Amino acid sequence: MFAISLGEDGAELRPLEPWRAEELLAHMDRGREFVGQFIALPDKVTDLESSRSLLLSYAEKAATDTGRIYGIWTDGTLVGGVLFRTMDVPRGLAEVGCWLEPSAAGKGLVTRAARVIIDWAVEERGIHRIEWIVAAENAASIAVARRLGMTKDGVLRESYPHRGKRHDLEIWSVLAPEWRSARQPS
Repeated sequence: MFAISLGEDGAELRPLEPWRAEELLAHMDRGREFVGQFIALPDKVTDLESSRSLLLSYAEKAATDTGRIYGIWTDGTLVGGVLFRTMDVPRGLAEVGCWLEPSAAGKGLVTRAARVIIDWAVEERGIHRIEWIVAAENAASIAVARRLGMTKDGVLRESYPHRGKRHDLEIWSVLAPEWRSARQPS
């Protein structure tokens, strides 16, 4: 297994594999309400079986090159993650997503982790368009999209039913040439 350093604070990015189902469940239990404000992940990971099932589905996506999931660890504890919810390599499209438990918020972890996986998708897999789809009320996630140099493409009004409410979704994106240009040293 590999771990990629996310900086001097010791944070690491690692594959989130099925054998880590118990760890993912414990992480979800610590941050269930915080994480679940805008995304359905904690509603899907409710017990060991559902945690393992989610990770197995991403292992299958990795095997078929249609998605990936990575965890973010600080001090040996899983505190969040980033993923390619979808990847369509032949079309050059991918949707990146993220989550964090409250103790990890505000430290730049998602921005740093997303940069790593976007670099990989653009440079190794030839992805041309990376999308970030976010509930319009999720200011923290929108701030990450901005820090990643993404452009707001538009709003899908009331398109996301979540926990009894219909949310507007904002679509943000960055194209491979824009990503590469922004990553060049000045």
